Order: sequence, then C-alpha cells, then structure tokens
Amino acid sequence: MVCGKIRKGNMDLETRKQNLYEKLKIGEKEKRIQEIQKEMESADFWRDKEKAQAITAQLSQLNNIVRHFKGVETEGELEKLELQATFTGEYDEQPALLSIHAGAGGTESQDWAEMLLRMYERFSQNEGFQYQVLEVSSGEEAGVKSATIKITGPYAFGILKGEAGVHRLVRLSPFDADHARHTSFALVEIVPEIKEADQVEIKPDEIRVDVYRSRGHGGQGVNTTDSAVRITHLLTKIVVSCQNERSQLQNKATAMKVLVSRLVALQKAQHVAEIRQIRGEVQSAAWGNQIRSYVLHPYKMVKDHRTNFESSNPDKVLNGELIPFIEAWQRYNANK
Repeated sequence: MVCGKIRKGNMDLETRKQNLYEKLKIGEKEKRIQEIQKEMESADFWRDKEKAQAITAQLSQLNNIVRHFKGVETEGELEKLELQATFTGEYDEQPALLSIHAGAGGTESQDWAEMLLRMYERFSQNEGFQYQVLEVSSGEEAGVKSATIKITGPYAFGILKGEAGVHRLVRLSPFDADHARHTSFALVEIVPEIKEADQVEIKPDEIRVDVYRSRGHGGQGVNTTDSAVRITHLLTKIVVSCQNERSQLQNKATAMKVLVSRLVALQKAQHVAEIRQIRGEVQSAAWGNQIRSYVLHPYKMVKDHRTNFESSNPDKVLNGELIPFIEAWQRYNANK
C-alpha cells in the first residue's frame, strides 16, 4: 500500500482514502452485503426468481465498489474512485441503458452512429465495465440506424449520463467519390436501468408488441425464429426493442425493463422541465444543439461545447478515452 508520499493539496493518500470511505459509505455497503448474504441462505430465497436476481445483482454491485475501494494502492486508482464519489444522484449507481440514433444524412450519419457505438464499447472495456448489446438496427449500406446497449459497472449511469445529447462529426466522407467534407449528427440517449418495476404501471392496452426476425450487422440472421421484440408505448410514442436473447419471452422481459426505465426518466425530465419553466430556464432541445464536436478535417479536435474541454487527439477519444471529458463535465455540472 502506498502511503504518506502521494499528496493532493495538503492531503496524503491515506487521508484521502479515509474521506472517500465516508463519501462512498463503505461501512454501510459492507453491512448491506452481510444482510444480503444472510438473506441468500434462506431456503425460500429463490422462490421469487425475479426478486432474487435483482438482489444478487445488487450484491455484485456492492461487492465491486467495496473491492475497488480496498484495492486502491495508487493515486490514479484513488482518483477514479474520487470521481465516483461525486455521483450522488438517485440512480447514479445503476447500470446505464445507452441508445444511439443516427441523424438525417443516410449512410454518413449511420456510419457515425456505429463509430459512437464502438467508442462506448471500447470505453466499457477500458473501464472494466460489462457491455451488452440489446438491439441494433443496421443501415442499408453501412453503419447502424439505432442501437441500444446496457453498460454495467460501478456508478455506470453516473459516469455516463453526461454523454446524453447530440454528437457532431466533421470529416472527409469515405462514402463520397469526391471525398467532400461532411457533417453528421447522432443522438445519444442515456437512462438508468430501473430495478423497481412497480414505479410505473403499464397496462396491456397502453402498449403494442411486435415480433420480428432478429438480425445482426451486415444483415446476418441471428435467430431462426421471430424472437426479437419491439414494444411501442402508445401514449408517449416511446419505442424499445430487444433482440439479444434467444427466447422471445426473454426479449420481451428485457424490452419491458428498458421501457420502464425510459418512462421513469421521462417523468423526472418533465418534472425538471416544469421547475425550469417556473424559473424561466427553458432551453431548446433542437437537434442541432450538439454537446460535442469531433472534427477530423481540416484539423483534428474534439470539443465539448458545454465545458469547452478539448482534445487534439480524436483517435484516442474514439477509442474510448472519455474520462477527461467526463471529469470536465462533472466539474462543470457541480458548479452550475
């Protein structure tokens, strides 16, 4: 264990660790771990399978946080946990459901959407997060029209929620015979996975369920049966899909979880919007209001338009090095 030599301001590593112990409520988490372990010893624990799976998922998440805290030996590891400690929102510890939608522009924007999908996959790998593709709608020529993924790890939603918004790409087109410069847009939506499904009541007549043949990149058939599921919430027009599982029932169950998560997020967003309207802080959510630009030509730069944080190496950013942008956004958001 490194101690006493690494300093941040006037605090050494051990002092910072003690502060972090309190901020992350490690003692409370260890107590909850013991409670869950005792609960799992009951013969009736697996009688309610869905509830049991939710509890075991919570146990895994708690163990991850405590294990990472106890394993801290370097300043870099500590700084990562200190970043996590700033995420104190209600759902910040939950897995993130991240959806990407290609903007207008056909193949150009669909290719850009796939580049973003790859960026978040590599980010997940870099951070040791689990990455699961729930649904991908492939483009006719290249790229993806839309995709939904689940990212699981300590404070996944808290870390990634600032990525929500319009992402803009400027580059020389690989699809244009004249190699002209093109600007493409893609929308990133992020909501936390909501464990408590009873927070939203969804009646059967409020949704439409469609099944279809699951397809992967390039048009390959994933399944030999129509197991993919698309659910449309008729009131809000929210559409969710899942094609990752082999069973239609499993895909429907996963799609319903995504729908519940989006409806809860919508309810909270509407509440925030009402508060902002009272305060006179309504902001336009127009498609062109990009949060970040990725410029590959005529110069190389990635710039976050909210924080003004910049990187002159877009290749690294597109390979998943997003933590500097996430830290800058968190500092900006904390000072708002």
